[in-house]
Amino acid sequence: MLIYNTLTRRKEEFVPREPGKVAMYVCGPTTYNYIHLGNARPIVFFDTVRRYLKYRGYNVFYVQNFTDIDDKIINRAREVGEEPLNLAARFVNEYFKDADALNVLRADIHPKVSRHLDEIINMVQALVDKGYAYVVDGDVYYEVRKFDGYGKLSGRTLEDMQAGARVDVDVRKRDPMDFALWKSAKPGEPAWDSPWGKGRPGWHIECSAMALKYLGTNFDIHGGGFDLIFPHHENEIAQSEAATGEPFARYWMHNGFITVNQEKMSKSLGNFFLVREILAKFQPEVVRFYLLSTHYRSPLDFDDEKLTAAARGLERIKTSLGLLEEAIAGQEGDAGARPDPALSLRLDELRSEFERAMDDDFNTALAIGIVFDLAREVNTYLQKDSGAGAAEKGAALKKARDLFKDFNGVLGIFKTGENSNILLRGPGRGDAGLVEDLINLIVEIRQEARKKKDWTTADRIRDRLKEMNIILEDTPTGVRWKTQG
Repeated sequence: MLIYNTLTRRKEEFVPREPGKVAMYVCGPTTYNYIHLGNARPIVFFDTVRRYLKYRGYNVFYVQNFTDIDDKIINRAREVGEEPLNLAARFVNEYFKDADALNVLRADIHPKVSRHLDEIINMVQALVDKGYAYVVDGDVYYEVRKFDGYGKLSGRTLEDMQAGARVDVDVRKRDPMDFALWKSAKPGEPAWDSPWGKGRPGWHIECSAMALKYLGTNFDIHGGGFDLIFPHHENEIAQSEAATGEPFARYWMHNGFITVNQEKMSKSLGNFFLVREILAKFQPEVVRFYLLSTHYRSPLDFDDEKLTAAARGLERIKTSLGLLEEAIAGQEGDAGARPDPALSLRLDELRSEFERAMDDDFNTALAIGIVFDLAREVNTYLQKDSGAGAAEKGAALKKARDLFKDFNGVLGIFKTGENSNILLRGPGRGDAGLVEDLINLIVEIRQEARKKKDWTTADRIRDRLKEMNIILEDTPTGVRWKTQG
């Protein structure tokens, strides 16, 4: 398995700290608003990395933090007249609603800054004691020039970073690039006791303290968005390795930006789209499918048309799976039957191709292409006679279903056993669940008309639904419906 390591700027063979185990830390959101699509990309991608590592047999311990003490939280709380920690807690809950919708598995632990003040203070004190940090009027700053390896993650010199960065103008700092480990209390802001007086932690120190608490030094994977390479992750390395004298993380992974008209999506630019708003127009699995359809290190440009195209692609996969389930339901069971080699051998090849794609720096774009290949193979097999017996065909189809399940266990892009109702668009269709219930009710009414041989009503319902791009298909196992764009 190869991983592109930002630290070395090349793909490296993945060798974990402990055989069979993976310790993984991913920077989570600052909880002052709903997450936007740019936040969702690393959340979904690193969830997929974790899923694949588990698929490969690793015991994965996954940590994703919440920043619940921060200037942005304090400013937002002041704007809305809410206590900062309460506001942060509220948006943590809202985060889980969006993450759950996107089929993101919960981390093994979601540490919060507010619950790790002791660890943070102890780490800051260690840096002061070792001469890497200094105290000025209750503030504590990290002295970047004391750390010889500063800049090794971003690949830039300190002078280059200083010239291109926005730094606080503070004459008390020994160098403009020095960053705050602890901030002294200001009136009206939340504050905690420390050896340097009341205050709160700086942004960078929190992840170092929490990662070291739960994962120890030299842990396996540290992930986040490309924008975190500098200064956040650069500063994490400096303060962590200065405090412990050991390497901080082995592999650094960073996903590319989501762009709008080739410009980075961000709150500061005002071109961001909240996941909550997008989920009102597109089903969550479509959004996840879209986020994984491009290699994680490449930029991903956003517009509704691309999500609509993703919905159509995912609908094709779900339709194939639906046909597969119907065919399996129509087969006689025989637990001892050998799968028809006409399909079985190709399924083995597809599994190997999927694993090669994911082993090559988690190439989800190529892996999704292999899921499409699987759908095509199944469709072709169902349409022609291989000459095998019913039991052998049934065993091959079940093997194909298991492969769909395994692929989806990694990618998390569809739910089995559902109607293919992905393209729910247009006025009044924001609540996909409500729309699904209404269509199912209409289908039941049509079925009752058919039982009464009221063909006029049944055909009218079918034709009116078709005008709304909802297609009914009468099959031996019941009525299936889907939407078309």
